Amino acid sequence: MLTQLKAKSEGKLAKQICKVVLDHFEKQYSKELGDAWNTVREILTSPWCWQYAVLLNRFSYPFELEKDLHLKGYHTLFQGSLPNYPKSMKCYLSRTPGRIPSERHQIGNLKKYYLLNAASLLPVLALELRDGEKVLDLCAAPGGKSIALLQCACPGYLHCNEYDSLRLKWLRQTLESFIPQPLINVIKVSELDGREMGDAQPEMFDKVLVDAPCSNDRSWLFSSDSQKASCRISQRRNLPLLQIELLRSAIKALRPGGILVYSTCTLSKAENQDVISEILNSHSNIMPMDIKGIARTCSHNFTFAPTGQECGLLVIPDKGKAWGPMYVAKLKKSWSTGKW
Repeated sequence: MLTQLKAKSEGKLAKQICKVVLDHFEKQYSKELGDAWNTVREILTSPWCWQYAVLLNRFSYPFELEKDLHLKGYHTLFQGSLPNYPKSMKCYLSRTPGRIPSERHQIGNLKKYYLLNAASLLPVLALELRDGEKVLDLCAAPGGKSIALLQCACPGYLHCNEYDSLRLKWLRQTLESFIPQPLINVIKVSELDGREMGDAQPEMFDKVLVDAPCSNDRSWLFSSDSQKASCRISQRRNLPLLQIELLRSAIKALRPGGILVYSTCTLSKAENQDVISEILNSHSNIMPMDIKGIARTCSHNFTFAPTGQECGLLVIPDKGKAWGPMYVAKLKKSWSTGKW
């Protein structure tokens, strides 16, 4: 009976895959990823294989849930493997697919956990946030990375920006659901075009996260409207220009000596390595930071594809490690004057 249900479910899900998008990915990623694309494609087109990590909220700690996760065979992510891993961040994963139910938003009640793709914590950890620092989350909605940053440390000031008005509402609700009122007071939420932030707040921030708008490979594959999907694919070539402009703005907003992390949830080289190469080639005051150590210490939880960059990592979905896609690059602003 279970086999029949699974087969029926798989058949239904398979029909929802957008052929226009899959064909486009097939051409691009078979070139960029080589043989690894076969496994990646299999995972991306099989939502029943996807995994969800459970990030516990330190401001409303779920001790009973934590016990239950242990009983169900969940294990903690990163702890013991990364030297700078914040003890206040607790994230649990299962080695098997499935997810626990999401919590509903209730005004006045803090949620106890946040469900996420575990690879999305890598940009947050790469930022190495410290208590008291001023931090900018330039493209913050829906808010998962802002929530994760606040599990790591208590910044002196956190600026969460989101240009899209609908996503901005989602961001506000996420923050309200997870963060206690005293800490909300050190968070500013704005609706600026991220490309203008650098001019509006020059050299204001110690750390900047640019989780850029990108061609989200997982969601694009399940576009129900083929016409819209075709339109998205044609617009895809414009995304690197937007991403570069956002990074240039972020660099202006970053103080000298500060750290910038860039991330996307796409496999696309044009939106990942090529964007970072363009920034490094055009800004003499931006230095790459080696983050290969993360790949070495986290290979038991994630599969990494070669990027050809010391400052860039690419997590690709794999069997039993269905996390990603997630690209992360870490940069530092030096004290010298850069080219614009």
